[in-house]
Amino acid sequence: MGAGRNEDTGVKREKADRTLLPGFEDVVVGATGRPKHEFDEPAPLASHGPARIISLCNQKGGVGKTTTTINLGAALAGYGRRVLAIDFDPQGALSAGLGIPTHDLPTVYDLLLGNKYTPAEVIQKTAVENLDIMPANIDLSAAEVHLVNEVAREQILARVLRKVSADYDVILIDCQPSLGILTVNALTASHGVLIPLECEFFALRGVALLIETIDKVRDRLNPAIELDGILATMFDSRTLHSREVLERVVDAFGDSVLETVIGRTVKFPDASVAGVPITEFAPEHAAAKAYRQAARELIQRGAVA
Repeated sequence: MGAGRNEDTGVKREKADRTLLPGFEDVVVGATGRPKHEFDEPAPLASHGPARIISLCNQKGGVGKTTTTINLGAALAGYGRRVLAIDFDPQGALSAGLGIPTHDLPTVYDLLLGNKYTPAEVIQKTAVENLDIMPANIDLSAAEVHLVNEVAREQILARVLRKVSADYDVILIDCQPSLGILTVNALTASHGVLIPLECEFFALRGVALLIETIDKVRDRLNPAIELDGILATMFDSRTLHSREVLERVVDAFGDSVLETVIGRTVKFPDASVAGVPITEFAPEHAAAKAYRQAARELIQRGAVA
């Protein structure tokens, strides 16, 4: 009887999810108002490494940074790329979202603060082939205090990642929602930045400040860093507000905005609870297809090998 009720709820939820966005599959790949392109499936790599390091960064919380890190990483791994995801947020959402317990494991915090562990001892395998993770937990919140008096404190993560870069094709850093020393460390270590941007007005307001921070890092710490793109997330085609925000983003940033758009769906929290990417949890769902499309687009743009 109890099982029947759960099954019925699941059916109703699935129906609700399918009707969440009319024409969802078209929306997520062509909502920017520009010509819609199809991005071919990438060819397998003949060799691996060194990694291109990409920070997923936005000082506003709740815009899809962790969701994008998980699912973009899984999509790239599905195309044969060796991916390392760095959980660089003390909340540890990336680790939880990939089903990695962190209370008894060494974490990225241990690498930043000492030499007790090597990166290889901290990196964990995930359930997704080709996708590894460097986990984090609440201990990371103390890193900013401990790093204040360190020499070249902005470059500590870069020194850590140099030891493992040759083993991967892409390293994705899930940054915390702030522009503090941890985020500056991530930007200093990175070749590129991908900005997940919720299709909501207040999320749009902070992008200029973030780009200003990236420019300062480029001038003072990391001349090689570049903006790989802005990825619109949580798009709801039913609302005029979402459409207007997306239009304004494209008007302001042009080709820096990826053509791929990620829509809202209840499948994301469901996949997070299961501890797997949506590409594994519901591989034929439009949201999974959208992240695979984003992976192909980034590969075609040259942001990923």
